[in-house]
Amino acid sequence: MHIRRARRSDVEEIVAMLADDHLGARREQPGDPAYLRAFEAIDADPNQLLAVAERDGSLVGTLQLTFIPGLSRRGATRALVEAVRVRADQRGGGLGATLMEFAVDEARRRGCAMVQLTSDASRVDAHRFYERLGFAASHVGFKLML
Repeated sequence: MHIRRARRSDVEEIVAMLADDHLGARREQPGDPAYLRAFEAIDADPNQLLAVAERDGSLVGTLQLTFIPGLSRRGATRALVEAVRVRADQRGGGLGATLMEFAVDEARRRGCAMVQLTSDASRVDAHRFYERLGFAASHVGFKLML
């Protein structure tokens, strides 16, 4: 398996993975041209890394990393992990842990002081997964949909 920066040609498969669960099925719309516009913005931003896991020429996982410089914590940069997905037929084999290890390693390489993420409150299995990897549920998150 190989983890690499996503390419424009990967967008359709990435969106399919995002849509392939009970939450994504309600909010994603595969085929919408908005995804390609979003990819262009992500790809052009040096503080963004949309990564894909590829096995035998096929995409099997994805995640997005955002690097956030800040003043707090003595000017620390944080890495924010978003949209972690493993293709349904590849789940349970350690790929998610490998993707998260990649994210943590990339954050260290870029000098980040921490890696943070949010997870929908209904994703109880994902919460256990992140805790097994050493993440602590240390904060309460809030969102305002616009």
